[in-house]
Amino acid sequence: MTVRLTLGPVFFNWPAAELRDFYFRVADEAAVDSVHLGEVVCAKRAPFFAPYFADVVERLRTAGKEVVLSTLALPADEREVAAARELVADGDLLVEANDLGIAGLLAGSAHVIGPFVNVYNEDTLAFLAARGAVRVCLPPELPAASLAALAGRPGPELEVIAFGRLPLAISARCFHARARGLHKDGCRFVCADDPDGLTVRSLDDEPFLAVNGTQTLSFTCCNLAGELGALGEMGIGRFRLSPQRTDMVAVAAVFRDALDGRLDAGEATARLGALFPHAPLANGFFHGVEGRRLM
Repeated sequence: MTVRLTLGPVFFNWPAAELRDFYFRVADEAAVDSVHLGEVVCAKRAPFFAPYFADVVERLRTAGKEVVLSTLALPADEREVAAARELVADGDLLVEANDLGIAGLLAGSAHVIGPFVNVYNEDTLAFLAARGAVRVCLPPELPAASLAALAGRPGPELEVIAFGRLPLAISARCFHARARGLHKDGCRFVCADDPDGLTVRSLDDEPFLAVNGTQTLSFTCCNLAGELGALGEMGIGRFRLSPQRTDMVAVAAVFRDALDGRLDAGEATARLGALFPHAPLANGFFHGVEGRRLM
């Protein structure tokens, strides 16, 4: 089985020119096989990156990367659904659906199912495969036993998120705007103030979650470097790195070295902790315990 690394879509509101340069460097230097582009969280952000989109796609393809277009996790109105229809109709790029409505638009053509779609059992996986899903990025909260059950059947290529703050929920309301005393329609794009997400603390003042516009994320940063071998034995051969404000080229190198046997799990975890010291590393979901724990 060929093992591949994917760079997932950027969830956060990074400056458009900075995002362009990020992808240019990924094209030139990152040891990843596939790169996801596209706005997943908030449609209001998408126009800022649009002037750079074609150049980024060309740079990535020239570098031999597969480019996948990720779509919104919660299309909120007919305008956003119409924009998704245009993307689907274009047909130039493989499209990732993060909403079942968008998956419906893609039925009959090859496409990817993203981690925002709840694929928890074999019947759901088979249903999506029959409608054209060739790859499924499984929800991050699935424990090892569930992953093994899904990977043990013929079907689409399976992928898991192996690094980054985990997407837990999406809402029609903008948490960032509300936290700043603003309305969603007049948000002033305050989510850009927190390029790795805004920390949410419990009543005991313990960091608990992170929010990013309408999105809820884990506070901890997923790290499955130590579980790569077990996942490979299950039959999962694709691992997604979710971008954070850190050196993602170096993160990709750590995972590539771990996959190729040049780094053991302990050293890989130590390097990842040094690269992203802003939040603890965690792998609890895989082990069937609280997601924020590191086993």
